Amino acid sequence: MVEKKIIVINGPNLNMLGTREPEIYGKESLDDLEDLIKKHVNENYSNIDVSFFQSNTEGKIVDKIQESSSLDGLIINAGGLSHTSISILDALLAIKIPKIEVHISNLFSREEFRQVSYISKGVDGFVCGFGIKGYLLAIDGISKLI
Repeated sequence: MVEKKIIVINGPNLNMLGTREPEIYGKESLDDLEDLIKKHVNENYSNIDVSFFQSNTEGKIVDKIQESSSLDGLIINAGGLSHTSISILDALLAIKIPKIEVHISNLFSREEFRQVSYISKGVDGFVCGFGIKGYLLAIDGISKLI
């Protein structure tokens, strides 16, 4: 079976999972999240290889998206940059692979400025409000698209 390569990209402040506003983002760390995803992939998808990237810097996220054009799929939680970054949107639009946007909290029940994601136009699917388990929904979704 041909192995499919996907990447999970996390943006600013997601390195602070578990300590930053745990009442909104939960008590699990970024390492816990990555372990949860690896376990889900290993138990359900023998043909998927998943890698991870996190940065607090917009330009590094843009670079990583561009470098991902040869992969089979991309999952992104751009954090606060989702609501501001045309550069990340442009990078997502430039690559022609399946992409899914994830947010841990339900953006539509939060502050008004968080209810608009600029990057959503550059993805094939959107998951929000399921905590870190939303990433597992994104894995399941991307597996259908690749």
